[in-house]
Amino acid sequence: MVMIEKQQTKTLHPRNIHNTKYDFQVLCRTNPTLQQYVFLNQYGNHSIDFANPKAVLTLNKTLLEHHYGIKKWEIPTNYLCPPIPGRADYLHYIGDLFKDRKELKGLDIGVGANCIYPIIGVCVYNWKFVASDIDPISIQNIQKIIDLNEKLKNNITPKLQKNKNNIFIDIIQPNDRFDFTMCNPPFHKNAQESQNGSNRKVSNLTKQKTTNATLNFAGQSNELWCEGGELAFIKKMIIESERFKNNSLWFTTLVSKKENLKDIYRTLKKVNPLKIETIEMKQGQKMTRFVAWSFLDERK
Repeated sequence: MVMIEKQQTKTLHPRNIHNTKYDFQVLCRTNPTLQQYVFLNQYGNHSIDFANPKAVLTLNKTLLEHHYGIKKWEIPTNYLCPPIPGRADYLHYIGDLFKDRKELKGLDIGVGANCIYPIIGVCVYNWKFVASDIDPISIQNIQKIIDLNEKLKNNITPKLQKNKNNIFIDIIQPNDRFDFTMCNPPFHKNAQESQNGSNRKVSNLTKQKTTNATLNFAGQSNELWCEGGELAFIKKMIIESERFKNNSLWFTTLVSKKENLKDIYRTLKKVNPLKIETIEMKQGQKMTRFVAWSFLDERK
């Protein structure tokens, strides 16, 4: 078993189109609706109120149209509206695992109603995706997004996970072959921990204490928390991955809490992959990472 750690400590991935600051004047020309949320901050720079869910949603719509050509994108009320630059980074670093290979097929576990990872993967790299989730509303919304955007058709296949206790089981079929799987696992252990996290984030953004915040990126319970939190989810994913070791070249997952890595490596040792890589990513002051493991020397 070979373990490799790669550090990226300065900025977003070199291929990430969001490496520079948002040009709000240009973005407002793409979507004039964004203009109502733009203001000059204390540093004399154009910005939006990132604690305002409507402003964040409108920014996401604009970024998807301006940079990725997605003109029709909606999510149900109170569903997760993710920050696009960091989501794009995960995909770019996955691309690095394959060097010069172009035509890839990925499986996004817990895709959410926003479908951000498959959208970026299709639009930037022309990859194909299966997008799984336990929430029927998310799957229905993904299909709606696909139907409204021609470039996504035949490139993303939504798939409902009917058993919330399973991750790969029932989604990966015996003859399926993926180049990679990816996942942004539920972060928190329970609803109260999730609410506390939202309170801290909004307090940091507004510089005012709050005890009942509406998270600017929203999110349903299955998107934000699960029993045992991130670590329990990832450990279960690792155990299940051994069963499907010939169905995907790489298995990957985001790991938000660095302190979870020790237990994750311990669990990986139990399934004995041939290769493990840990890739660090940075967006502003936020440091995150993903762990990738493979049971295969080459594609079977």
